[in-house]
Amino acid sequence: MGDNVSIPQLTTEQLQAARAAATQARRQRADLKAKVRSGALSLSEAIDVAGEDDVLAHVKVVDLLKSLPRVGEKRAAAVMERLDIAPNRRIRGLGRHQIAGLKAEFK
Repeated sequence: MGDNVSIPQLTTEQLQAARAAATQARRQRADLKAKVRSGALSLSEAIDVAGEDDVLAHVKVVDLLKSLPRVGEKRAAAVMERLDIAPNRRIRGLGRHQIAGLKAEFK
């Protein structure tokens, strides 16, 4: 417990690069959800794309579900509970049975 690990001090350039990378990651995740919202991608396709992309794998499952037409907070929560998916779970943390369940639910 007594380990005093210091956080490395980043240079201004490193901080700017980190901020830019974070902004880019947020844009990519927002774009994925927008494609699901518009119908350009199905939930199944979005899960597959996110499964192969480290940035997109960080999208919260509940946020992706709420991007679907006619899916709000209540329906997303109910589906996740039925499939035994934790409320804070991200796509990366889904098991194959959970993925199969989501794909079957939203064909």
